[in-house]
Amino acid sequence: MSEKTITMYGAEWCGDCRRTKKQLTELGVDFDYIDLVVEPEKADEAKEISGRTNIPVVVYPDGSHQVEPTNPEVLAKLKYLSFV
Repeated sequence: MSEKTITMYGAEWCGDCRRTKKQLTELGVDFDYIDLVVEPEKADEAKEISGRTNIPVVVYPDGSHQVEPTNPEVLAKLKYLSFV
């Protein structure tokens, strides 16, 4: 993961994942999207990061992460990291 890369683990069937993906896209934030349906082996990575099986898992360049974050939580973190 590069210094300024956000990684999101999710799946298209997940409403929270679609919402978070849309928010990042609309804000013009570059992120790596890992579709857990296409790459099911990556689910273990997401669980290792979050300690849970819930998605989306959004991993930030400062090493922190959010699980099932609300749009205001994502926006606050992006502002804190100077992405927006």
